[in-house]
Amino acid sequence: MGADHTRPAPSAPPGVRRILVATVLPLFVVTVIAALVLWPRDSRPADGGAEPARHHGTVTRVVTEPCPPTPEAPGAAEGPCGTVTVKVEQGPDSGQQVETPMPAGPGAPTVAVGDEVVLVQLADPADPTATSYQIAEHQRGKPMVWLVALFAAAIVAFGRLRGLAALAGLAASFAILLAFVVPGIAAGGSPLLIAITGSALIMFVVLYLTHGITAQTSVAVLGTLGSLVLTGLLGSLATAATHLTGFGSEEATTLSMYQHDVDLHGLLLAGIIIGSLGVLDDVTVTQAATVTELAHANPGLSRTQLYRAATRVGRAHIASTVNTIVLAYAGASLPLLLLLTADSRPVSQILTSEFLAQEIVRSAVATLGLVAAVPLTTALAALVATAGRGPADDPARDAGPAPRPRPSADRDAALEALSASRPGGPSTPAPARWPDPERSTDTAW
Repeated sequence: MGADHTRPAPSAPPGVRRILVATVLPLFVVTVIAALVLWPRDSRPADGGAEPARHHGTVTRVVTEPCPPTPEAPGAAEGPCGTVTVKVEQGPDSGQQVETPMPAGPGAPTVAVGDEVVLVQLADPADPTATSYQIAEHQRGKPMVWLVALFAAAIVAFGRLRGLAALAGLAASFAILLAFVVPGIAAGGSPLLIAITGSALIMFVVLYLTHGITAQTSVAVLGTLGSLVLTGLLGSLATAATHLTGFGSEEATTLSMYQHDVDLHGLLLAGIIIGSLGVLDDVTVTQAATVTELAHANPGLSRTQLYRAATRVGRAHIASTVNTIVLAYAGASLPLLLLLTADSRPVSQILTSEFLAQEIVRSAVATLGLVAAVPLTTALAALVATAGRGPADDPARDAGPAPRPRPSADRDAALEALSASRPGGPSTPAPARWPDPERSTDTAW
């Protein structure tokens, strides 16, 4: 999330702090009230009655055999074929050895002796008392626990107390998403309102928890909140102009079959807003920290100079972050991109189809909100950093004190003295004048 600085930021004047509190505190109160109003109270529990029982087991034996011919493909049958013996570790058959068919078909797991797998217990439709087992997938609990532990240890080892705060903020983000955003949308609430409220709540908790309650953090909060609202407005306009329905993915279509009252168009907007939040707070925190560090390193910089210098940093940051956004969406939609190679339609029809236009709109809207975050946050940070200095836009202040002209004779005498040969040393001819007093000493790019 943004830049980190071990040295605390200089405190803002009391008047500026009061203005920030008077601005941020009402926004936080409004966010909390909106969350309480939109909080899901009649969430429908998932119906797990039709789901088959799942138990853990360990593969003890694998026997492969040729696949028998089928009427659809007499000469070649799909494989692999054979039986797998699994020791059941849960359920009514715990401790027993059961025999299951070899997993086959697209996406079927490849098993070997010693693999820890998940078994699905199926009942025979003809005889409900008779059950059989199928291997569904591998157990992934232990590897994921070790990976998460390594992830947390690396963050704490590098960030120390700030790393602990970042982990706490990450846990708070997941808690808000799982306790408020997802159940609220599943209960039939407005996905757009819930996404904006949940994103604002995540922003307040994570930024202040990770970076502390400072004027610099408050500036980042205001910049992030303004950019989020702009992203929501742009997303609404873009999806309406392109007539996106939200049915651009298989997951959305499947969801509409199970929950008919879910607004998929609003769900698309909610995904754009929540996906933009992670990049927005990175940019806003970095810009606020850049202005603060520049003002601390050179207190003589005016408000305009701070804004221009920090904006140059923001341009470099945006140039790399835009690529990050596009690659993140491309990586998540890689099967979709591969599917395009098998599509025989013209490229223009493919690009304007629902499933691909949805990803283009998502990337474009997130990028526009990100670009708007830089000038907004930088301007706010420059105002806060220069508060209490007086008129910061004075031309004399921007230009600095005028240099006093040096007499030409004194400069000529100094150059002649420097170019004179040392007593007792070899005489080396030297020019009496500097070759080009106005020439820049910077190396050409």
